[in-house]
Amino acid sequence: MTAALTRHTAFLLIVLLGALSAFALAPAAEADAAKKKQQRAKTAATPKKPRIVFIRCSSQPFPCQGSHSIVVRTGRMLIGAGGMTRRAKVEFPVRNARTGKVGKRRVGGTFRTRTRIVVRVPGNAISGRIRVVMPGPRYSNRVRVTVRRAPLPKARAPARSPIPSVGRSAFDGGGMWVWYLSRSERGDPEAMAARAAAAGVRTVFVKSADGTNVWSQFSSSTVAALKATGLNVCGWHFVYGNDPIGEARASAAAKTAGADCFVIDAETAYEGKYAQAQRYVRALRAAVGDDFPIGLTSFPYVHYHGSFPYSVFMGPGGATFNLPQVYWKEIGDTPDRSLQLTYQYNTVYKTPIFPLGQAYDAPPASEIRRFRQLSEAYGARGISWWVWDFARPADWAALGADLPAIAAPADPGWPTLALRSKGDLVVWAQQHLAGAGHSIAIDGDFGAGTQRAVRAYQAAKGLTPTGAIDAATWPTLLRETPREPNWVARASKAARAAANGKGARAATAAANRLPAVNGPTSASMRARRYEIAGGPPRRR
Repeated sequence: MTAALTRHTAFLLIVLLGALSAFALAPAAEADAAKKKQQRAKTAATPKKPRIVFIRCSSQPFPCQGSHSIVVRTGRMLIGAGGMTRRAKVEFPVRNARTGKVGKRRVGGTFRTRTRIVVRVPGNAISGRIRVVMPGPRYSNRVRVTVRRAPLPKARAPARSPIPSVGRSAFDGGGMWVWYLSRSERGDPEAMAARAAAAGVRTVFVKSADGTNVWSQFSSSTVAALKATGLNVCGWHFVYGNDPIGEARASAAAKTAGADCFVIDAETAYEGKYAQAQRYVRALRAAVGDDFPIGLTSFPYVHYHGSFPYSVFMGPGGATFNLPQVYWKEIGDTPDRSLQLTYQYNTVYKTPIFPLGQAYDAPPASEIRRFRQLSEAYGARGISWWVWDFARPADWAALGADLPAIAAPADPGWPTLALRSKGDLVVWAQQHLAGAGHSIAIDGDFGAGTQRAVRAYQAAKGLTPTGAIDAATWPTLLRETPREPNWVARASKAARAAANGKGARAATAAANRLPAVNGPTSASMRARRYEIAGGPPRRR
């Protein structure tokens, strides 16, 4: 009995001690649990860093190069990564085309799922490591990609007809150019249509892109709204030649948005860039088709700009409308003199001329009216005006005034090319001589070889063999089909030769980078002068 009581007492003591211990430890346990809960809440509140799991070249619009990590400039790539939201961007290493400095560029994309995003590779991207960036900022791990140039579209066969056949288009009739839509009747389609109708304007040329950047003002909805008023709507794009494939893609976006036509605005930045011009024109035509109406607007006085590749932009497969910028007041000439020189030197490119006149900087109304009369007398089917943003009520009134027709002006004449002449006019003549079967260097330099070829051609055609290309020779010579040099291949070959001795990789890289100046010998010529000092208030 005593032993049993002892055991019972001991048991009670143990229970009592356990209860006391639990009571004593309860506050500590609660504090520990609260601390753990706080840590879990803090961890949950801290956003996770994204992490790239895979990258993959997309087959659109260019074919992949065999490896998932090889991508093409202006092409698409797929990135799989966890921890992303809709605000995620992908950071690429890029090189500034003008300065050569390496930097970074972040681009957004389209999400296929929560963990997969498709982005377009920047036109100036270079090989290196990419990463996903989230607001905060929070960075993912880095993954290396190899960046290559977009493949050059295959050259098309030159047109068989010596003089392109151009039907009716949005270029016909009156046109007005728009730099910023918001400054043109505040972008109100109905107000624009009313003002255009009063001035006899049936087509608006709205800026659609600059360099590789597509402008948001040229959207499909805006184009549709303008077209619903009865206006024709065309896009125009200021190009530089630093990324011709990327620029061609931006140009083609105008057709996708519903444009009735498109104009290439190439000026000083394109002087000396024959290969870039050829690459751009080929890519653009491959994107929009052979029949889509494309025009070129540039310097009107061709003989001032021997290094500008008119022969590429208006050559086989290029623009089939020519809109020279005949801003007579800014140039310092009269409408008569400006149009005479424009027709004299532009007619040889066999592309119908649709003069672009000046409706800014307060030209006299009498000169606007004279320009209209002369252009129609020269046979222009359409005249357009720069620019809606700065046109005054007096300018609009002059555009819409009823005018009597005038007699055709005197023959504007033809350029004369002879020994020691240089420039793109010589390039164009040499292409036609080569197309006629003469073995001749297409170098833009009228040397002894070109002179012999001209004499032989003149003799074969029953012309006086003077050895100079003049008013008697041009009309016959222009019936020949021009032979277009492969300027891209020439530039790549020259770059590869210049890198000789620096290794195969250096030679390949050099061949892929087009030199800043390339093409014929004349591509290095300086402009005789620029018609408009400083240029009109526009373009950028």
